[in-house]
Amino acid sequence: MEAIQVDESVRGQAEILQHISAYVTSMALKCAVDLRIADIIHSHGGGPITLSQIASAITGSSCLNVSYLARIMRLLVYKNIFTAHHPSDGGETLYGLTSSSKWILWDSKPSLAPYLVLQNEQSTIASLLCLSQCVKDGGLGFDKVHGCKIWEFTSANPEFNKLFNDAMSSSADILMGVFLPAYKDGFSGIRSLVDVGGGIGTTLSEIVKSHPHIRGINFDLPHVIATAPFNERVTHIGGDMLEAVPTGDAILLKAVLHIWTDEVCIKILSNCRKAIPEDSGKIIILDVVLELQDNNIFEESRIALDLGMMMFTGGKERTEAEWKNVLKKGGFPRYRITKLAAKESIIEAFPK
Repeated sequence: MEAIQVDESVRGQAEILQHISAYVTSMALKCAVDLRIADIIHSHGGGPITLSQIASAITGSSCLNVSYLARIMRLLVYKNIFTAHHPSDGGETLYGLTSSSKWILWDSKPSLAPYLVLQNEQSTIASLLCLSQCVKDGGLGFDKVHGCKIWEFTSANPEFNKLFNDAMSSSADILMGVFLPAYKDGFSGIRSLVDVGGGIGTTLSEIVKSHPHIRGINFDLPHVIATAPFNERVTHIGGDMLEAVPTGDAILLKAVLHIWTDEVCIKILSNCRKAIPEDSGKIIILDVVLELQDNNIFEESRIALDLGMMMFTGGKERTEAEWKNVLKKGGFPRYRITKLAAKESIIEAFPK
């Protein structure tokens, strides 16, 4: 067909329509993860396979709707999640993996599959549907929908708690893959490391594995610690970071401070300040530093994550200037930032 002439008004219309339907792509992507489509292709050596082969490997269905599957794959191919090759002899279309779909494999690590499921889970989406209401009258979307804080909800709902912990663990796997090589010299003088808000200890387990001279202390809420796997080199302690933090040579805060308001962050940082040596102690923050620049491939996901924090916990993603402010008020006047090939950066902060 002949191409039409597109002016700015028509282009704007097309862009808004794309934004309107963006959630459909997210749902199609979740469908692919639920059905383990990437894993099915990967199990055939990663080479392209037919829709019939994909369909025959999907479990838990007695009457699979192949036409639905074909239309879902068409969208995901268009979005470059999968590839599609149409044989010249008119044979079945062959579907393959891309650099994107390799990140939604369940059977391979690191993987974004658990994180994707959490972000597209009904409880999560319902919270974001309250954005306009929250702008009008304040409050948190999650609280409005569920009638309680997210930590209370996870404590009372073991299934959601597992979903949340699995998502956090998968994110930790990805971050550790870039953090450990970039920070290997930073652990040299640390004998004891406290991971504050460390979940089930995934991050700390990786650190002590790579640096066996370190004694690990994993610190989180009691109901989180209750599900942590045993590790002879990691001590799990349940408690509340808003009250006190276990002592150590250094403290790790991975994706913790963005959960909280500035006031609460300052309280947490003050507790961390009390728990480390004044002369040699430090905190290692792994968190987002907003750059607000189009040339960073992670910036859109960082800005979107900021809205998620706003709706779920009342927290925020911060610019360097905002980090400097909370660090200084929390007792850490000196800091340095190291960028990573990830949405997070390393922020080292020192009492002196």
